[in-house]
Amino acid sequence: MKIKKPALSFWQIWNMNVGFFGIQFSFGLQQTAVNPIFSFLGAHHEELPLLNLAGPVTGLLIQPIIGAISDKTWSPRWGRRKPFFLIGAITASICLFAFPYSSHLWFAVGLLWILDAANNTAMEPYRAFVGDKLPDHQLTYGFQMQSLFVGAGITLANFSLFLFQDWFGVALEAGSLCSTTTETVSAIPTWVYYSFFLGAVASLGTILWSVYKTPEIAPSEEEIAHIQEHSKKSLVARMIAPFAEIFNAIGDMPKLMWRLAGVYLFQWYALFVYWQFITPMLRSSMYGISTEDNEKFESIMAACNSGGVVGTGDMAFAQNIQNLSEQALAQTGLMNGTYNLVTMLVALLLVPIARKYSSKLVYVCSLILTGIAMLSMPYINNQYGLLAPMILFGIGWAAMMGIPYAMVSKVIPEDRRGVYMGIVNMMIVIPMLIQTVSFGFIIKNFLGNSAVNAILFGGVFFIIAAILAMRLRIPKDEEKIII
Repeated sequence: MKIKKPALSFWQIWNMNVGFFGIQFSFGLQQTAVNPIFSFLGAHHEELPLLNLAGPVTGLLIQPIIGAISDKTWSPRWGRRKPFFLIGAITASICLFAFPYSSHLWFAVGLLWILDAANNTAMEPYRAFVGDKLPDHQLTYGFQMQSLFVGAGITLANFSLFLFQDWFGVALEAGSLCSTTTETVSAIPTWVYYSFFLGAVASLGTILWSVYKTPEIAPSEEEIAHIQEHSKKSLVARMIAPFAEIFNAIGDMPKLMWRLAGVYLFQWYALFVYWQFITPMLRSSMYGISTEDNEKFESIMAACNSGGVVGTGDMAFAQNIQNLSEQALAQTGLMNGTYNLVTMLVALLLVPIARKYSSKLVYVCSLILTGIAMLSMPYINNQYGLLAPMILFGIGWAAMMGIPYAMVSKVIPEDRRGVYMGIVNMMIVIPMLIQTVSFGFIIKNFLGNSAVNAILFGGVFFIIAAILAMRLRIPKDEEKIII
């Protein structure tokens, strides 16, 4: 029996989604700062995709499993979804505190695995949480509100990187790069730490706000009986159940989701390319650091770290490259902060537009705008001129982070919402997994190991995603969006 859900007010929907701000602050730091940190610790361009394997693997495994488990969970005191995103937030906060202290590449990569697992543990139940609370006619509004907090969280994460570099950054002087007196934490600039510290506080604080402010709706008597029956099974049976539920749900998946999977293959592959290579692109297109400069810098740093003799000229060259790299990271923060600020501003404005012109049309246009943005970025060399394509990117991101979830939420069964939201995430992380294992080979052998070409490649993939999105078909009665 379907539970009758009361319509919620603006502030109730707001409070329910506040916790998503902290989760997305953490993801914002992953998108912008983690790959440059890997580079600070000695990673090469072609190694970046594989070093990001944590994201797709943990997303593929954790989100659908947590979704299936949360579907079979209920505590009168703690609820159904809240325990999972609270545990995820606590773990993520600890990782964010520790991340800037990474002194070796392997340590940073290991922390990324834990951080990604924690964020995925928190995020999937949050998607289902919104669906649990809202009646059908408010779903699009609820998910677009979540998109607003996606933009807000990532905006603050990225602007903090830009502002802290400006306020607290210290240009390296000749001879200081190999010295212990430089204003750094390990090989990572100290100002980067401040952003991670802020993210740790935001991740936990905002989740606690939503947990405190938003009660969960109790399952129906039929669902509770089913949950109690499930709890009586053996430990082995309960461990196997989530995997069986995932496979069964995939077999019953609505046609809309199968078609969305094709769109997501190109969309999320391209997004992962953007997050990995926007800073390397800026180092090349805006700051003039060539592949040869990178190789020379890495050679000097290898000699420095091994205790070898480094000449004054080489050291001065390395200092300059390091300073320019930090400026590129700060510029990435400004750009990513801009597109997420736009996302925050336009997220709710897309609701009446989707109501008037259809969700599919808004989604298709969003993908085209994002593709145009990526195709134009490498040809703009001005710090503030680069913000123009980020406006297009932000509009696209606002639609991508809300509208597909609202589409899916209307065609999936109520009692399997958790597992299906986990499957949607599988549709996101599988393209990311493909990207991590394939793009290192592609950029090295077909794109001249050029970050500029990588960004152009991603732009083409967005256009392909838009073409595939034209195939999405939504029943007319489900296309109506009521706020």
